[in-house]
Amino acid sequence: MSDPQSGHISADEDTSAEKSIAMTREVLEQDLIRRHFEQVYPEVALKSHHDLHGSIQHILDTAPPEARTIDGVYLFADGSLIWNPCVEVAERHTCRLYGYHRDFCLKLDHGRGTPETPGLMLALAPGGSCHGVALRVPGDNLERELTLVWRREMLTGAYQPRWIKLKTDVGPIWGVAFVINPHHDRYIGRQPDETVVHLLRTGRGVLGSCREYLDNTVGDLHALGIRDRRLESLQRAVAS
Repeated sequence: MSDPQSGHISADEDTSAEKSIAMTREVLEQDLIRRHFEQVYPEVALKSHHDLHGSIQHILDTAPPEARTIDGVYLFADGSLIWNPCVEVAERHTCRLYGYHRDFCLKLDHGRGTPETPGLMLALAPGGSCHGVALRVPGDNLERELTLVWRREMLTGAYQPRWIKLKTDVGPIWGVAFVINPHHDRYIGRQPDETVVHLLRTGRGVLGSCREYLDNTVGDLHALGIRDRRLESLQRAVAS
């Protein structure tokens, strides 16, 4: 869920803390986010290739019957997947997810933060509802495309993939959402607004700034006709 559009590095370049990394398809194909973590944050536990493959297979094996009639898989995009999915998308629908809401409840000491300039990332937390976008990843080369998504969303285990039902303009559809893992050590729950604003204003790391992430998310939601009043309020406070 974190994607500046510039600062790309190639596979033969250094991935030290001084380099910036753009979240691009090429970066995910070369698994450069994993390589950066291994070099700069070796203490951070990462999901193995075997773990990621097993998680993808479990999701596909447990698809609801209605989801099996779809050419591919719908993903629920609530943050940077909206504006920078990095995978093939055959179809998009604005939608609403009931039972979860987006919240800045994931502390970042890497990615869009560092131990010196920590930040916050959006996650889907239980309760309420959330507007977003259903992205259909087509069936051709589905596991390859989902591998790129899992390298991005599931590398540290902060999220958990879940089958969820989405209300869309074409009727209800089943899709996969990445919801917060409440047992992860970076999950900090709902924080006071002043804490959130401070971390969004100052958080910055190899993947860019939290402020950029917030601005891009609000901007793309607006472009789709979606209003998230809490995000808009936070954006105004960060800008001031």
